[in-house]
Amino acid sequence: MTALRDGRGAGAPSSGTVWDDLIGQQVVVERLRRAVAGDMTHAWLFTGPPGSGRSNAAIAFAAALQCEEGGCGHCHSCHGVKVGSHPDVRVTRTEKLSIGVDEVRELVRISALAPAGRRFQVMIVEDADRLTDQAANALLKAIEEPTDRTVWLLCAPTVEDVLPTIRSRTRLVVLSTPSSDEVASYLVRNDEVDEQTALHAARASQGHIGRARALARDEDTRRRRREIVGFPVRLTSLGACMKAAATVHDLAKEEADALTGAADAREKDELDRAYGVVERGRRPREYAPALRDMEKSQKTRAKRRHLDVVDRSLMDLVSVYRDALTLQLGTRSEVVNEEIRPAVEHLAAVTSPEDNLRRIDAVFAAREQMLEFNVPAMLALESLMVGLRIAGD
Repeated sequence: MTALRDGRGAGAPSSGTVWDDLIGQQVVVERLRRAVAGDMTHAWLFTGPPGSGRSNAAIAFAAALQCEEGGCGHCHSCHGVKVGSHPDVRVTRTEKLSIGVDEVRELVRISALAPAGRRFQVMIVEDADRLTDQAANALLKAIEEPTDRTVWLLCAPTVEDVLPTIRSRTRLVVLSTPSSDEVASYLVRNDEVDEQTALHAARASQGHIGRARALARDEDTRRRRREIVGFPVRLTSLGACMKAAATVHDLAKEEADALTGAADAREKDELDRAYGVVERGRRPREYAPALRDMEKSQKTRAKRRHLDVVDRSLMDLVSVYRDALTLQLGTRSEVVNEEIRPAVEHLAAVTSPEDNLRRIDAVFAAREQMLEFNVPAMLALESLMVGLRIAGD
């Protein structure tokens, strides 16, 4: 189900400004501050690699637009945006594979209403890259004919992920990947993580702040990643390749199920209560179709979550091949997987730079097969692992 709601979920009010969580984005923050001060336009497109903070930047900007002091971080408006209770800030995010036209039409309808307060109505679309063509065209009309006090904030990985007609009508904000030191400092400061754990998590996450927090705080997350990054040097036989594919698939399912299981149970409980199943002990006629719709939505969400976790696992594999290239070419880039340096050195010794460039290309091709062409994940993983095979000892 697509979440159409005010804000971004529960949380405590910040003791600093709304910009404090935008790690390594000083240039972006200054630009958005200038916009709040008067250099405004009605539509913005936030782009940047996963984990760079696209959504956080959009929400911080929304809070600053509602704040009398331009984003103080502790007033009623700033807190309301952060915890999801501000009536004039609406966030759309999806756990499905796409955002459909009906959902966007509802957003457009809401955007035409006057804000409840004295400032702006802010419409944030976190997954603008997942808009269907029909949905994107419906959104385009609203952006082409804006109301006086409505601001659209769209988020996508790159400008190429949205229609040219949409990006030509938005002001672009490009976020960069924060450095490992910046992410580590953030973890130490905000999550009370020791410096060594923080630096390891920051390197392993490759600048993805959410991923870094999970790696710093959860042993199961660290265990799954250790398993993944250990594969490249073990892919020496067809059997090893098939085992690696199955393990990546199963580890991703394990993590995805852990993430979606609680949400599924909560939704089922809410549905039962809404139809009186809990109190009356029997199911009204309308309950069955509602249950089917919910289960269909949950199945779609589970598929997307599984693909997202598989995709992240593939990027962990890429980090190992990039580390091997770093050693082979003698560059001064940091080694992401410092904790398995002996394995990386072995990989660098038994392969060539051309081999590892080819393997990186193969990983990105597998990602495209799964995410763009709906190739079954297991089939794509098996084909990929065979392509990553190295000569045995």
